[in-house]
Amino acid sequence: MAPRKPREPQVLDSFYPVLALVFILVACVELCDAATVVDVYRLIQYDISGVPFGSRAATLNHHASSLHFPSGADLSRTVLIIPLCELKMTFLQECISQKKRLGGLLVLLPRILGSESLKNDDIKCTNGEGVIKDLLVELERLLIHSTIPYPVYFASDGEDIDAVLADVKNNDATGQLATATTGGYKLVVSAAEPKKLISSTITNIQGWLPGLKSDGDASQLPTIAIVASYDTFGAAPELSVGSDSNGSGIVALLEIARLFSLLYSNPKTRGRYNLLFGLTSGGPYNYNGTHKWLQSFDHRLRERIDYAICLNSIGSWDDKLWLHVSKPPENAYIKQIFEDFSNVAEDLGFKVDLKHKKINISNPRVAWEHEQFSRLRVTAATLSELSAAPELLERTGGLGDNRLFLDESKIAKSIKLVAESLARHIYRYEGKNIQVFADDSSLAVNPTYIRSWVDLLSRTPRVAPFLSKDDPFISALKKELEVHTHDVSLQHEVFEGIFTFYGSTAAKLHVYQVASVTFDLLLLLVLGSYLVLLFCFLVITTRGLDDLIGLFRRPPSRKVKTA
Repeated sequence: MAPRKPREPQVLDSFYPVLALVFILVACVELCDAATVVDVYRLIQYDISGVPFGSRAATLNHHASSLHFPSGADLSRTVLIIPLCELKMTFLQECISQKKRLGGLLVLLPRILGSESLKNDDIKCTNGEGVIKDLLVELERLLIHSTIPYPVYFASDGEDIDAVLADVKNNDATGQLATATTGGYKLVVSAAEPKKLISSTITNIQGWLPGLKSDGDASQLPTIAIVASYDTFGAAPELSVGSDSNGSGIVALLEIARLFSLLYSNPKTRGRYNLLFGLTSGGPYNYNGTHKWLQSFDHRLRERIDYAICLNSIGSWDDKLWLHVSKPPENAYIKQIFEDFSNVAEDLGFKVDLKHKKINISNPRVAWEHEQFSRLRVTAATLSELSAAPELLERTGGLGDNRLFLDESKIAKSIKLVAESLARHIYRYEGKNIQVFADDSSLAVNPTYIRSWVDLLSRTPRVAPFLSKDDPFISALKKELEVHTHDVSLQHEVFEGIFTFYGSTAAKLHVYQVASVTFDLLLLLVLGSYLVLLFCFLVITTRGLDDLIGLFRRPPSRKVKTA
């Protein structure tokens, strides 16, 4: 009789798939459900002369908490979700100054920032923190001048993220911080380590309206330059649309170009001045692009510039604008420019004041765009609603500079002020109540044109190092300038200097609702017990009880017989 073959290997073969399933379950330590996915925008990361600023990390993978976290809790593995109107600036200042370690920070911005139906009076926090615009400016000032080792993101509040925050607050109210042990919500942003931007470019755009000269050669005519910087800087590059700074300046320049193109299209009304329109880049960085643009001019062209008027933040003022100059007010050219602007403003029912600030050639800081002209001994002024120059990288189109805070009627008044003042200088008009661009004429300022460009600029972030030279926005500006002016050209320059920027400015935030480890282990135990019982049942019914017992019986030892 043939010996019986052992069955243990066959039974063990059927056991291997079960073991594999058990290992898979063990690997699933956290059973979770995806709650929502949110678009988030990272706090800018940059260096100044090698000194780091902004958020120095991008990857996020921690549990969520609110400002109602338990006292004395360890927040090093926690992401704080803070709506803007609940943010206490003293708390954030303390975290940064004392270098408290957080897992991350998510600031929720109000949805009304994307609305055009509210007015400034309505835009206040209900908890008494103040006007939202002021909060945004203060928050941005703190963040961009600090070095923060953890990820900081911005997002717009919405139903999904608000529901998550409500659950997080309820959990925090129990006095127990969300952890892997207790469960809760986990915030995950998968992002590569931010890398330095290399080969960034800045692009200047210029166009001409040639004046009338008797011999047909307009190159020898005096020139007036109308200039506006078009790029922005802010805490979140993807949210830095700069509706006022300097969207209002861009809109004003384009509308002034349109108005004078109508005048200059007729030889009878063409002035004996060339008009040079310049849209410059690098404004937040000491007007680096303006410097390169002026350096590209032939010295004879610079000498023919009668004066330059730079437009900066002219869309949100009350009853006064400021004309900033570097030359003394007693200077004959400055006196004439100020007189023209002052008289026109008086006719229009508001006031323009003169502000003189002497420049220091040895100081690399350039506070106003006209100072780049003044350094080359070209008469220039900046028209602005700001009475004093902002600090470096402030008031340059960041979080607090939104479409909601802009007044289109103020832009229209600013345009009319500049256009009428230029006309007085070009055509040598004197006296009061002289209007070339009357409201009821074919040369009237066009509110529809202003609104269309304000709308475009208010949804277009344009931080220079993140704009390529072929960016659609730059192409749109060039195309529009070509409609109204001649010889439009682009000047591409390498972005260089003391600033270094890093990528990873936008990402997707995945919010997961995770169960506690205790629940996971209990579930794993139940499933494991079920699988063991199932295995035993299958073995008994197919092989018999003896085979099942044989799996756990110690095999008899074999003694080796010696001779």
